[in-house]
Amino acid sequence: MTCRQLGGPCDTAHRGESADDVINAQDQHLKDAEKAGDAAHQPARDDMKSRWRHPKKAMGWYKGAKQTFAELPAD
Repeated sequence: MTCRQLGGPCDTAHRGESADDVINAQDQHLKDAEKAGDAAHQPARDDMKSRWRHPKKAMGWYKGAKQTFAELPAD
């Protein structure tokens, strides 16, 4: 999945055996972008940080990301 598919601004590809692997890779990508001062990624990073303060909203996003991952063709 790409950063963009997970709510970010770019097409950096994240790969993993599971949706959780991909989500964790996106989280790290956003942390690294924030640390580097990448303003384009800041809204997605802020969303990621605040998402978990709202469990119902977070679960909707999480289920959507897992569904998108499940629908991707196998490499």
